[in-house]
Amino acid sequence: MTEQDILARIKNLVDREHALRSKATAGEVDPVTERQQLAELEVMLDQAWDLLRQRRARVDQGISPDDAEVNSARQVEGYLQ
Repeated sequence: MTEQDILARIKNLVDREHALRSKATAGEVDPVTERQQLAELEVMLDQAWDLLRQRRARVDQGISPDDAEVNSARQVEGYLQ
């Protein structure tokens, strides 16, 4: 996955988040479903941003960014804890 692929994925996820929020505001999605789907989108976004940071760090270190891998949701969500 290239940096451009990751950026496109991030954009897609953000677009999905905005669409979900719009549907929730319009009453087309119940609050429980909204919270669940937003939580899932947030995790996927965190993973995508983490992968992008890994790739950029590898480039800065002079090593191949292609060896960067998506970290688990548990790992990515646990960084600040």
